[in-house]
Amino acid sequence: MKKLLARKDLRVRLLRSVSRSFYLSLRILPGALRDPLSLAYLLARATDTIADTPEPPAALRTEALGELAAAIQGTAVEKTTARLRESFAPLQSDEAERTLIEQLPALLDWLEELEAADRAEVRKVLARINRGQMLDLERFEASTSTSTSTSTSTSTSTSTSTSTSIRALPTAADLDEYTYLVAGCVGEFWTRLCFAHVKHFSDRAEAEMGELGGRYGQGLQLINILRDAGNDLRHGRCYLPVDELHSSGMAAGEILQNPGRAILVVDKWREKAQRGLESGIEYACAIRNRRVRFATALPALIGARTLALLREAGPKIFEWKVKVSRGEVRKMILSSALASPREVRVLFQKLQGAAV
Repeated sequence: MKKLLARKDLRVRLLRSVSRSFYLSLRILPGALRDPLSLAYLLARATDTIADTPEPPAALRTEALGELAAAIQGTAVEKTTARLRESFAPLQSDEAERTLIEQLPALLDWLEELEAADRAEVRKVLARINRGQMLDLERFEASTSTSTSTSTSTSTSTSTSTSTSIRALPTAADLDEYTYLVAGCVGEFWTRLCFAHVKHFSDRAEAEMGELGGRYGQGLQLINILRDAGNDLRHGRCYLPVDELHSSGMAAGEILQNPGRAILVVDKWREKAQRGLESGIEYACAIRNRRVRFATALPALIGARTLALLREAGPKIFEWKVKVSRGEVRKMILSSALASPREVRVLFQKLQGAAV
């Protein structure tokens, strides 16, 4: 058995290995915020890894995800974590994700050692994230290795080597629900922690900041969905809603063969992601603490550049995954680390460019 990592190694080395952009934000936050935010991210990433492990059948992953969710809430039996670690860690081809699963006992010990209020907040946000992950498994994983249509299925993609029926979310409301559960609630969680731990955190009321933070989180998740759209389709899932695709005269299974016809639906959600980032910039610019402002604004700046790349790629987003280069991210960090709210706004406008 691998030795459990010390707290600093979990917060620094492990977090850095599983998240490039989030680690950049968290490492400069005040100390009181780093532990609960880092731990919440690592636990969410661990549950996501369990849900996405391809070898076990969907029913087994759903059961394992439920067991880990119960362990996070403090309601699982003692041996649950050890069993999950032994079952799922060897299945991870990515070394960082394998280490993450191996360190589940240390992560749960860390959770128990948080201050009671912070522990309650971490459990609250993880309950919502885990619900979103469960919905993902319920909606999509039954489509694996089947060529028959269901009530939420569309035609079969012929661009892959396997017979996989592509399932899509039925409506825009379903996509809004999903992005809230896995990301919008994180913006609210971030807000509550900052008001609790950062003196004179914002010029705006907590309720208003919570709303902005929720929209910001949803915008960031939409960017991830659009970046992964082609790969998701090749694995039998589509987050673009069925009703909107049908309005464009197509089904999810036809997108890879004729991607240009789906671009109107893509553009709608790209524009919604843009509005989410604009909420994020409003949120960041209302923060008085410069370090927290920088950490909060950085994902929006990276997101603005990503949206510009998505717009430039057009239908080709289904062929490859757009990515902001490390060099560009470094330039953003240098430009925004000491920036005033006005300078943050100017940089955001510059990065989004033609993405508006």
